[in-house]
Amino acid sequence: MLVKTFAAAVQGISATIITIEVNCTSGIQFFLVGLPDVAIRESHERIISALQVSGYKFPRNRIVINMAPADIRKEGSAYDLPLAIGILAGAEQISSEKLSQYMLMGELSLDGTLNPIRGVLPIAIKAREAGFKGFILPKQNAREAAVVNNLDVYGVTNIKDVILFMEGKKELEPTVVDTRKEFYAKQQLFDYDFSEVRGQENVKRALEVAAAGGHNLLMIGPPGSGKSMLAKRLPSILPPFSLHESLETTKIHSVAGKIGSETSLMTQRPFRAPHHTISDVAMVGGGSFPQPGEISLAHNGILFLDELPEFSRSVLEVMRQPLEDRMITISRARFTVEYPAGFMLIASMNPCPCGYYNHPTKACVCSPGAVQKYMNRISGPLLDRIDIQIEIVPVPFEKMAEKTEAESSAAIRERVVAARAIQTKRFADYPDVHCNAQMNSKLLHTYALPDASGLALLKNAMTKLNLSARAYDRILKVSRTIADLAGSENIEPCHLAEAIHYRNLDRESWGG
Repeated sequence: MLVKTFAAAVQGISATIITIEVNCTSGIQFFLVGLPDVAIRESHERIISALQVSGYKFPRNRIVINMAPADIRKEGSAYDLPLAIGILAGAEQISSEKLSQYMLMGELSLDGTLNPIRGVLPIAIKAREAGFKGFILPKQNAREAAVVNNLDVYGVTNIKDVILFMEGKKELEPTVVDTRKEFYAKQQLFDYDFSEVRGQENVKRALEVAAAGGHNLLMIGPPGSGKSMLAKRLPSILPPFSLHESLETTKIHSVAGKIGSETSLMTQRPFRAPHHTISDVAMVGGGSFPQPGEISLAHNGILFLDELPEFSRSVLEVMRQPLEDRMITISRARFTVEYPAGFMLIASMNPCPCGYYNHPTKACVCSPGAVQKYMNRISGPLLDRIDIQIEIVPVPFEKMAEKTEAESSAAIRERVVAARAIQTKRFADYPDVHCNAQMNSKLLHTYALPDASGLALLKNAMTKLNLSARAYDRILKVSRTIADLAGSENIEPCHLAEAIHYRNLDRESWGG
């Protein structure tokens, strides 16, 4: 008997429907075709054991299984459940009446229990688009899939429950998640807050400007000055997720297997902080079976690179294109996948090998030229993409001992959200531009040109401070954000002066 069950394959962050055709005829052979990988071919033994433990017999027939479309490579053990149900239905041990209404996914243990799988959210979205009545999957993944409305999601723990459901002998309880309620309830929960930070007012201001305009930022300072501490608090002042952003980010983490069993939808922007020993592939994504890299896991959030010069040159250089295009394309001989990579780059570094160049109390012991050599580990094109460069110095004891609480993240976030609202309105006619940091030259000359007095100040600063030419556009972008924070329609000289202050590394005197 020929029957069909339905599953899905994840490509990038989208899913493709896979039709599993099972034909049972007289004979004793077993064939599995349609570009399955090794994990799928091994499912034969898992299915035999799971069915036996559940009280069913693996049919002694000639079984031919085709996974269509046959030109798409199928990977992983998530096809165990639809294969097993298809084999039983093809052998007429169970009814095939309901098979066309449900998508099935799940990895089988030898005792018939279902183990969690990856990529559930894009599969659930595809199931709804394809018109399936429901989606049957492991219980651990049920809350993640239940985010998708107009689709019955059934989380099961054992294949026997699925068999009884198909036979009409047992009803399954659908998993229901109030997406909007959970989404808005958890948006304000943060582990870190700026109220805990003593001193560092200039750096907190720089982080506020970066958050308001979506600017990349580099902090330069000696060990123990608070660079990592401040970076960890940046998510608490970023604008809250929109539902669309949350769904897109959750899809990426779902494909990477980073969603917990109790999580339905990500409510806070991701903060990724890879170690400096990371490889190129781990950073941008890829591999034999492509997976999202750190830059994609940081999509709609923050990628924090601590000790920036310690990262290998190749890792830093492969980020240049995603920083501009907000997308990474992984190409292989047989296929190409795309992953979103729209992140804010926040980096920190010591000013020199010993860490104490420009330190107010400790002397730098580096040899002549060592500072410049250390800085040269970061290429000019990468620095080109960092709008704000801020020096940070250790907090004096008097500041650390203060008992007064600093401004909270919630208060700072209100100003950031107001500035982003101005930018959203400004760029309403430009679908690919969402914040000031994404302005191109045309938009820059439309929305960020200062008046005559501002241009005179900028010219004077570039001449006296020996600022490089690449600093010009960055200063205008940042000054536009500072003006938005102040609620000013025009860029004033005071806004330009603050933006110029954030270009430390462009000064020819640095590291000299």
